[in-house]
Amino acid sequence: MSQQPSTDFKRLDLLPPYVFSVIDQLKAEAAANGQDVIDFGMGNPDQPTPQHIVNALVDAAQAGENHRYSASKGIVPVRKAICDWYQRKFAVTLDPETEAIYTIGSKEGLADLTLAVLDKGDVVLVPDPAYPIHTYGPIIAGATVIQVPAGPEDDFEANLQAAIENSPVKPKMMILNYPSNPTSECVDIAFFERIVALAKKHNIWIVHDLAYADLSFDGYRAPSILEVEGAKEIAVEAYTLSKSYNMAGWRVGFMVGNATLIAALTKMKSYLDYGSFAPIQYAASVALTGPQDCVEEIRLRYQTRRDQLCEGLASIGWDVKKPKASMFLWAKIPEAYQALGSMKFAEKLIKEASVAVSPGIGFGEGGEGYVRFGLIVDSERTEKAIENLRALFVKDGLL
Repeated sequence: MSQQPSTDFKRLDLLPPYVFSVIDQLKAEAAANGQDVIDFGMGNPDQPTPQHIVNALVDAAQAGENHRYSASKGIVPVRKAICDWYQRKFAVTLDPETEAIYTIGSKEGLADLTLAVLDKGDVVLVPDPAYPIHTYGPIIAGATVIQVPAGPEDDFEANLQAAIENSPVKPKMMILNYPSNPTSECVDIAFFERIVALAKKHNIWIVHDLAYADLSFDGYRAPSILEVEGAKEIAVEAYTLSKSYNMAGWRVGFMVGNATLIAALTKMKSYLDYGSFAPIQYAASVALTGPQDCVEEIRLRYQTRRDQLCEGLASIGWDVKKPKASMFLWAKIPEAYQALGSMKFAEKLIKEASVAVSPGIGFGEGGEGYVRFGLIVDSERTEKAIENLRALFVKDGLL
């Protein structure tokens, strides 16, 4: 009898079970049992991509020359478009040849950058809680991650300073994400000025994920770290069209900033991919350079949903902080349910209220005690979700 090839896949051993798969399974079981689950669990835009962007894709797809291999760093028009966008939005000047690269969604860019520049023995500072790729991109690359408490009740700057001073090995990189997923925490430009100064003092690279640049509310404007003078000496920034333009499934992202890190990512990508389908890149350039009223419509839709959800939760005694930006609501679990933990509480909401949320523990130990709502549910369904939660709270004696 022949032996099976080795199943000792050491890199996979670094990755814990994906907790969201448990929630997905519960949602599937509930739906199979006839439950009408109202799903706030994903960060997946529910509206279609603006029509003029779709039209640009269709037109470009008709041209046979666009059916060939593309360029892994992105075609010239799309790299120029992102640089022009940064100039208009942030007054940041970028060279499309050396300081900008197209990525297959920002997640791929973040993962491949860490693979390009990190190795065993390197230390990376990552917020906790965090979007999973921020933590596991470096871990997959072989680096050691130091998780820095970054929840709503934490002093992230002080914690970051302490992590640097107490690290047994000088950190090589820090990863930031503002507006934050999952916490929706926001910062001002003065924060970035202090962080850039800190990173320069200790010679640490900065990678900033600016996925929610356009989804800001109540007069708040999300800054770019590249607005800080001298930031390009040590920092890159990832941006995506997924949220701002309802293009999540298109997988369109960019990384811009420090030329050394951009060159490293360019080299890594040249071995791993040929870039995405050229018509998608042409459509992305149209999104960035064409009419921007669609971005404002999308922003206002999220703001309206935020207001309805926050006010609805408050009406049943679940007080939450209104986020100033992003497409998420980071909600502390009501005191009566705190002992359950975020996973059991999320399971309870599916089973007993037909409402799906993301358990905070899925974003790191610092996420325990919270759940995340995605603002991806329309007004009628949100109202129904509040009714379901109200009934659960009444049943459990909270109301």
